[in-house]
This record gives sequence, C-alpha cells and structure tokens, in this order.
Amino acid sequence: MLEIKPIFNSLLRSKAGAVMLLIQIAITTAIVSNASFIANDRIEFLTQETGYPEDEIFSFTTMTFDKELDLSQKFEETETMLRNVPGVKNAALFNAVPLSGSGSGGGLRLTPATEGGQDVRTSYFLSDENALDTLGISLIEGRNFRADEVIISESRDVFPEVVVVTKALGLELFPEGNALGQTVFFGVSPMKIIGITEPMKSAWLKDSRPDNVSIMPFVGASMFQKIIVRTEPEQRSAIMRQVEDLMIQDHNKRVIIGVQGMDDDKREYNSSDILMLRMLITLIVVLVLITGLGIFGLTVFNINKRTKQIGTRRALGARKSDIVRYFLIENAIICVFGIALGAVAAILMGQMLLESYSMPALNSIYVAVTAIFIFIASLLSVVMPATKAANISPSIATRSI
Repeated sequence: MLEIKPIFNSLLRSKAGAVMLLIQIAITTAIVSNASFIANDRIEFLTQETGYPEDEIFSFTTMTFDKELDLSQKFEETETMLRNVPGVKNAALFNAVPLSGSGSGGGLRLTPATEGGQDVRTSYFLSDENALDTLGISLIEGRNFRADEVIISESRDVFPEVVVVTKALGLELFPEGNALGQTVFFGVSPMKIIGITEPMKSAWLKDSRPDNVSIMPFVGASMFQKIIVRTEPEQRSAIMRQVEDLMIQDHNKRVIIGVQGMDDDKREYNSSDILMLRMLITLIVVLVLITGLGIFGLTVFNINKRTKQIGTRRALGARKSDIVRYFLIENAIICVFGIALGAVAAILMGQMLLESYSMPALNSIYVAVTAIFIFIASLLSVVMPATKAANISPSIATRSI
C-alpha cells in the first residue's frame, strides 16, 4: 500500500479527468440510491396482496332501457342466470368494482353526525348476500347478510340496518377489538356490525385507508348497474367472451360495456406506477452503464498517456500484477471520494423528496448497497484496460532513445 501516496499525488497533478469521474460517481450514487428506494417502494405497492382471487373475477356494466321493466325482479333473474352458467362460481350486482379506481367512500362513526365527533374513512360496496362469495372474501367473525336484510330500492332515503366490515376498519373503530355486534353510524343512520372479514382492498389502492372497507346490503334499482362475476380461473376468458350474448339473450333492451378482468382493472389503475417503475429501472441501468464506461474510458486514456512510463516500470522490474494493482488503487481512490460525496448528496436528496412530495424517508441501507455495487462495478470496469496495460512490453521505454 506504499503506492497510495504517489498515486494520490499523481491524481492531484492531473485533476481534470479524476474530478469529472468523481463527480459522475457522486451523481450516480445519489440518484441510484434514491431511484432504487423509490423503485422498491413501487414494487411493494404493485405486488401487495389485495385479498381477492383476481384471476377468477371480472366485471361489466349493463344499461337497461326498458322503462316498463320491473328492475328489482330482473336483477334477481339476471344474477340467477349468470350463476347457472357452467364455470361461474357466483355473481352479484355492485355499486363499484374493487381496485378499479372508481368507487364510493364515506365515514363511519360511533355517534350520529348531528352529535359531532370524528368519523373513520371507509370505502363501501353496496351489494347483496352474494357479495362476499363473489369477491372470494371469507368472514373471520360473525355472519353474512340474510336475503331479507338486503334492500332493493330506487330511493337512497332507505338505509340498511346491518353492515360487514374488514378487520382493519373494525380495529380503527374499536381499537379493543370488539367491533362485532357494535352499532356504528353512516351519517345519522345506525347500522349493526354483523361480520368481520379478512383483509380486502378498496376501489382505490392509493387511498389513505385502502384496507378500511365496508359492505352494505343495498342494491340500487337503477338502469345503470355494475355486475361482478367470479368463475373458475381457467374458464374466465371464455365466459367473458360470451357474457354479452348471454345478457342480451336474457333481455334484449340492454347494452353491455366494459367487460374486464379484475387484474386488468388493477393494471390500468396502476399504469402510472408501472410506467414510473420502468423509467426508474431504465435510469438506474443507464447511469451505471455510463459511469462504468466513464471509468473504462478514463483508464484507457491514462494508459495511452502513460505508455512509456508503464514500459519503464516494467523494464525496472515491475510485475504485471503491480501494474494492474496500480490502476485498481487509483480507481478505488477516486471511487471512494465519489461515493462519500454521493452518499451525502443521496441523503440530502432523500430529505428533499420527503419534504416536497411526502415520500418515505430514504433508508440508509439503499445508500450502502448502492455504494458497494458502484465500487465493485468501477473495479470491474478497470480490470480489462489495466490488464492490457500490464502487457505493455518493457521495450516501449527505449523506443524514443
């Protein structure tokens, strides 16, 4: 390691290339650390469990134009018809589709709204006693709706008397864990919690409370309806292709639109995050490649500039390994200073993102892993040109004599 001081002095005498490379390494470390952290955060978001068997579920919208039709009766007939299709596990009418980015939200509270107090945000689904099975959701405690508890009405003035909530919502309402059997209020309307479900996500994965979901036994008797169907996984595509014909055969004065799988709904909702993830990965790869090429280019430049000096060292007895080690140490010195500067910049950048965009604080482990990765990549970038330098013949030193 006695070579460190002369190498350091050599770098000080020829600062331009070394400083440019140092800055490049610092910028790469800062950006890659934060980009990796954000990319991992997006990956966790995109791969989170939703609670639904997404590959079994699809939905569509139906618009009925027969004003003389008894909608309540027709809805029941339509659900029954769909359930009798081979490969269909269940079907139900809903006001909104989970994970689609479009739904209904409100607040549940322990006292009527007229008495003040704070409510707890919830996304809610309106459906019937087939809702849980259609969504593939199981109860942890309590029971499902009974058919006689389901309200089918054109008026929103009537309100159900019971509700099923997720465990997360129940715990936020009743932190002691005794939500089952308790009465909560939606505005001024009281509802008894009769069931607690396993985790399920709302219509909005980016909601402030995506796990706070409630299901109420209400079906709006309107001409515009969303229907969710759960099938055997391997038969979903075939049933999706024929569902429009089945619905028209059942009643020809209706239009069917938006037949789409739940996984596709989720993918569309997350499209901006998927694009961001791809851009971040591309940015990381490009920056690392540019840095590697920069190190490679600077090393080649230094070798070409020092060809006679290297030949002289070889003539004086320097081994090939000494030449390789020289360039590795030179690169390591630049890299260490660049990484140190980049680590500080990464932390400052992370703090800026935290304050400006309310993003999570940068985990220092990402800075450490990025630093190690860049250090190894920089050493690998030097190996080939350094090995080439080690093969310079000692006779090079005497050619100009």
